[in-house]
Amino acid sequence: MSDSYAHLLLIEAEDLQWRAQALCAQTDPEAFFPEKGGSTREAKRVCMACEVRAECLEYALTHDERFGIWGGMSERERRRLRRAQAS
Repeated sequence: MSDSYAHLLLIEAEDLQWRAQALCAQTDPEAFFPEKGGSTREAKRVCMACEVRAECLEYALTHDERFGIWGGMSERERRRLRRAQAS
């Protein structure tokens, strides 16, 4: 493994350390990926109490996550936020 590749893996691992602190990791994952028309209330309630919510939302926006609740926002809400940021 080249030094530059190892460095990139280390950076990526450090960037994802917030996941270990995420409250969703201790919660039923189905709440964060409701079926179409299903309630997002429980997932958003967990997110509002999570100390890494901002990192989670940034990850979802950066990686164009299309499904689930990330950082307390649904895909539709994230799409709206991206449009507002682009304006």
